[in-house]
Amino acid sequence: MRTNYVLIDYENVQPSALSALDKEFFKVYVFVGANQAKVNFDVVEALQRLGANGAYIKISGNGPNALDFHIAYFIGKLAAVDESPFFHIISKDTGFDPLIAYLKAHKIYACRSKSIHDIPIIKAANSTSLSERVSAVVANLKQRGNSRPRTPKTLASTVNALFQKSLTESELSGLVKALEQQGHINISGNKVAYRLA
Repeated sequence: MRTNYVLIDYENVQPSALSALDKEFFKVYVFVGANQAKVNFDVVEALQRLGANGAYIKISGNGPNALDFHIAYFIGKLAAVDESPFFHIISKDTGFDPLIAYLKAHKIYACRSKSIHDIPIIKAANSTSLSERVSAVVANLKQRGNSRPRTPKTLASTVNALFQKSLTESELSGLVKALEQQGHINISGNKVAYRLA
């Protein structure tokens, strides 16, 4: 499974669910502003449990968007050494959206979420009803842009990975069938077309 890098803008969001990221495929970086003197104990404790998969990055200097530029630099640095990363920026700051659009245009998976619970893979893992699962898959497919699976086999594999391979064969085929019945996808032979408005 690809590495999911979670970059948290701690000036903007103080996360409450870091324990949800305690999986081997997550690497978590909490970016702390130069003038931020305190970090919540629950965040510290949860990040320490992640061991080598969690770190703080205290930025140097102040100014408008200083922390945002550090996150953007860090994404570039990671993208240069990892061939298939997925970047999750945790921030309410919509200023990250043009960067995310640029990354997607260059076939680098990225999204911005307002909280850890909104990360697509976390949302999918917590989905239990068919409608919740369909919503999680549609959200994930929308984020993929032009990198969506083109064949039914690849689509099934992608959906299975999104749910951390926890679905039964019948749940997986039922989910793909529901996507088709609700008009989100059209499977014709060995091709998948999307209508994800």
